[in-house]
Amino acid sequence: MDACMLCPRMCGVDRESGEKGYCGMDGKLRAARAALHMWEEPCISGTRGSGAVFFSGCSLRCIFCQNYEIAQGNCAREISGDRLSEIFLELQEQGAANINLVTATHFAPAVIGALKKAKAQGMYLPVIYNSSGYERVETVQMLEEVVDVWLPDFKYMDPELAFACSKAKDYPEVAVAAIREMMLAGGRCEYDDNGYIQKGVIVRHLILPGHTKNSIAVLDELYETYGKDLTISLMNQYTPLPQVRDIPDLNRRVTKREYEKVLDHALDLGITQGFFQEGGTAKESFIPLFDYEGL
Repeated sequence: MDACMLCPRMCGVDRESGEKGYCGMDGKLRAARAALHMWEEPCISGTRGSGAVFFSGCSLRCIFCQNYEIAQGNCAREISGDRLSEIFLELQEQGAANINLVTATHFAPAVIGALKKAKAQGMYLPVIYNSSGYERVETVQMLEEVVDVWLPDFKYMDPELAFACSKAKDYPEVAVAAIREMMLAGGRCEYDDNGYIQKGVIVRHLILPGHTKNSIAVLDELYETYGKDLTISLMNQYTPLPQVRDIPDLNRRVTKREYEKVLDHALDLGITQGFFQEGGTAKESFIPLFDYEGL
């Protein structure tokens, strides 16, 4: 990380010497929480919980992010690579169904080293790479030796929307390439006898209020490319937080009509492998406390 090129921003700063990249982080490993997480898809959390490690900082930094506090680097505790290995083993001892790496792109080398050490010490759980989808193919390839399940977002097919929300006009082409590589590495989803995912790719899409056309374009791209080989998770949990209160559309929740429009399109396409949300998922109470638990 002395000339960091891990994410598509490729800012090239010397993070090892203390400079901060676009992600907001220098070369020191930082996280905000490591605990059993019950609010992922059923095949990830189930009744056991997912062993989620929430890393601080983010290379995409969406304006509406529900994890805004950690994405902006405001909530961050330094940990060593050795401590991260211990955390993985502790989560396994707590009964976690998997190890869930939440926004780890900018710490990829350290995370790979910690996973290798934990596996050498008896960590056997499947590893999930939980990502914004804004990934360099080269970084995905680095991670392939330690990751079993890929859980990327596919946020935007509209470059202008990607720029307005994430300052990443290239997001559509970058995400398409990253997901293609993840599919080559992970393929179709495989589950154990209890329904917990062991291998494969699940692509998430969060519907944004006022932007159903973008959502429909995302679904078209995914289904036309992968058909029934890909599992899609369609999410209605968008929660407007204080940082978007003055932004039209983003300052409200997704309506039932908007969600049903996108869901109906998914069904019309023939998407049968996936998940959708019902009920009160758009609540701040579903956002975990970033209180350094488990670190």
